[in-house]
Amino acid sequence: MRKNTVLSCWIIFAILIFVHGFEAIALRMDETVFGENFINKVFGILVIFIVLKALNWKWSDIGFAKIGFIKHAGMGLLIALCSFVISYSAEILILKSRGHDIGFGIFTTGFSLTGEAAIHTGIGFILLCVFFNIINVIMEEGTFRGLFYHITATDHSPKYALIFQAFLFGVWHIVTPLHNLIDGDINVGSFVALGIGYIILAGMMGIKWELLYRMTGSLYAGMADHFFNNCIATNLLHVTTESGVDEMMIIRVAIAQLLSFTVTLLVWMKREKKEYGQWNRQEEVT
Repeated sequence: MRKNTVLSCWIIFAILIFVHGFEAIALRMDETVFGENFINKVFGILVIFIVLKALNWKWSDIGFAKIGFIKHAGMGLLIALCSFVISYSAEILILKSRGHDIGFGIFTTGFSLTGEAAIHTGIGFILLCVFFNIINVIMEEGTFRGLFYHITATDHSPKYALIFQAFLFGVWHIVTPLHNLIDGDINVGSFVALGIGYIILAGMMGIKWELLYRMTGSLYAGMADHFFNNCIATNLLHVTTESGVDEMMIIRVAIAQLLSFTVTLLVWMKREKKEYGQWNRQEEVT
C-alpha cells in the first residue's frame, strides 16, 4: 500500500462510496424508523479497523489519541458554538428583514441543499440522531482526516495529503444530490451545481478539520465541531417561520463554516509563521 498510496486511498474510497450510495439510493435507511443512513458508517469503521491491521498501525496513529479528549473536544465545541451563534443570528436577521415571524424547534430532520426535509419528533428520534452522529464523526474523521491523510502522507507532502483527503471528502457528499436527481427532485443542471457546491463546502470543512488535527495532535477538536454541525445545527435546532422550516439552512451552515474555516486558517498560518521564525533564529545561532 505504501508504494502507491493515492491509488490505495482511491480503492478504499471507491468501496466506501459504493456502500454509501447503495444505502442512500437503494436501501434508503434514512426513510425508515432509524431516520439515518448508518450502515455505511458502521461499514466504514470496520474498514478502518481492517486497514489499520493490514498496516500494523494503531488507532492512535491516525489521531485517536489516548489523552486530551476533553480539552480538544471542548475546543471544537467552542469553535462550533461561536460560529453558529453568529450564523443563526445572521439567518434570523435576514428572515426578520423579510417580514417573517421567527421561532425555534427541536426535532430531527435530514439535511438537503434543496430544502427537502423529513421531520421526526420524539425523544427516541433525538437520541438516535445523537448516537448515529457520533458514529458518523468517528467514521468520517477516522477515514478522511485520519486514515487517508496518513496513508497519503507516507510518500507525499503534508500539503498534498491535506488537499487530497479534503477533495475525497467533498466527492463523498455527491451522493446527496445524486439521490435527489434519481428521485426527480432536481434536474441535471441543478445536480451539477449542487455537486460542485458540496465538493467546495465539504472540502473546505475537510481542510479545517485536518488543520485542527495537525494543531492539536488528535482528531477530537474536528470531531466535536463536525458533530455540532451535523447533529445540532442541521438535525436538531431548527429555525421555523410561518412558511416553513430551515428555509435558509444552507446560509446558516455556509456562514458558520466560512467563519470557522477562516479563523482556523489564520491561526494555522500564524502558528506556522511563528515556528518558521523560530527555526530561522536557531539556524542563525548554529
